[in-house]
Amino acid sequence: MSLFKRVKNIFKSPEPLKAERSVLSLGPGDICEVSLVTYQVSGRTKPMNRNAVWLTLRDGADIRYLSVEERAETKFGLYAAIDGRLDSVDEVSTEIELDGTHYYLEEQYSSNIVQAGQAPFSSSGGELYVWQFQSDGRKLLRVEWQDGRFMLYEGESVLPADVEWLRGNR
Repeated sequence: MSLFKRVKNIFKSPEPLKAERSVLSLGPGDICEVSLVTYQVSGRTKPMNRNAVWLTLRDGADIRYLSVEERAETKFGLYAAIDGRLDSVDEVSTEIELDGTHYYLEEQYSSNIVQAGQAPFSSSGGELYVWQFQSDGRKLLRVEWQDGRFMLYEGESVLPADVEWLRGNR
């Protein structure tokens, strides 16, 4: 090895460390396995003021949504969109009964969002209002509102050990 190459290697800056893989960094094109079902991530909604993400998952024609929130521990919820209608945000109460299951308001928040891929609302971002409900069991209910449009989701909490993720080639 020549003297020039040795000097060049001494002054060469070290390669940056790779960012640690996290489920919060998943985006369109990545692969996620939830409760032994493999999904492709087709969309991502990230609230700006929360350490959370809402992922749109696809398994063929089946579409699900994975809620990931990191607090003292990481919490997961797997949802499916349901039909329902509310006329105004004033109709969202603190207790909802749906198909014989009583849901109680756990959390309500609003946040500006950043979206990528195929997300439930337009890709223009904006402010999203969210009401999260839970039942006495593991069942969950989520109500979202943005620009005069509601989306309703029903799901259940998922154990962290039941969620695996792989990076795609994006």
